[in-house]
Amino acid sequence: MKSPLPVRNGVNATRLRLPQDGPWATAMEYVLERFGHVDSIGIMNRFERGEVRALSGTIVTPDTPLAEHTFIWYYREVPPEVRLPVELEVLHQDSDLVVVDKPHFLPTTPGGGYVAESALVRLRNLLDLPELVPIHRLDRMTAGVLLFAANPDTRGKYQQLFEKRAVRKRYEAVAAVRPELDLPRVVNSRMIKSRTYLLAQEVEGDANAQTHVELLQTSDDGGGTLGRYGLEPHTGKTHQLRVHMAALGLGILNDPFYPTLLPQAADDYAKPLQLLARSIAFTDPLSGRQVEYRSGRQLSAFPPA
Repeated sequence: MKSPLPVRNGVNATRLRLPQDGPWATAMEYVLERFGHVDSIGIMNRFERGEVRALSGTIVTPDTPLAEHTFIWYYREVPPEVRLPVELEVLHQDSDLVVVDKPHFLPTTPGGGYVAESALVRLRNLLDLPELVPIHRLDRMTAGVLLFAANPDTRGKYQQLFEKRAVRKRYEAVAAVRPELDLPRVVNSRMIKSRTYLLAQEVEGDANAQTHVELLQTSDDGGGTLGRYGLEPHTGKTHQLRVHMAALGLGILNDPFYPTLLPQAADDYAKPLQLLARSIAFTDPLSGRQVEYRSGRQLSAFPPA
């Protein structure tokens, strides 16, 4: 369903499904009972200003009966956000595709306490592209190459590349070195992640996650030997690279989740997760050309010689 409200300040309107019946006479009464504990005055003001719309674009007023519409759209009141001290870089832009070099700590899309401070919203505002959408995602703590579709008419062709695994993604990570570990190797396991549990887990069963791991370089700064690893995921499970590295006894440096979940703490911008999406390569579905986009970032724990 296409939202009847345009993107505003880089942020999509929120869609809400209404119940067909219940003790609420109007749509506004239902919304107030569900979300009034957060901002009852703001909710009433949005209805009174005519900012709540049905699928057809009809204004949903404070008196609109509950059952008159199944879905409504409205703008969330976004609280002020402190700008994250990180910047993204545009690597490529044309009428169909935008490729960026995402920094650590910046989420791909709005979520939780990050709305304006997401790569998507920043780019929509920076490039004046309200229809921009991500083709894939990177964890907030992971930096590197990230693709966005700029044209709704060609978006599906790029999305299909990822669905068909026709994209070659290469990552780099910094972790300790285990001399006894036989590398390179392919790690296969079955991974699951529930919506109610923070971490991904490896479980018994047929493998659904596969990662090629190799040691590219080592460095000894006197505090121990570190390795720069090349990682190539052949599947795309949540936290796959972090879980597979931890399972090898090679927990990625500065990872607060794996192998041990650390207490929640404020971001330490001096110690980003040492994981970088170095490159993405594929055959462009529009031009037919082989393309590769590479991150220019370096992992701070393993600077170039």
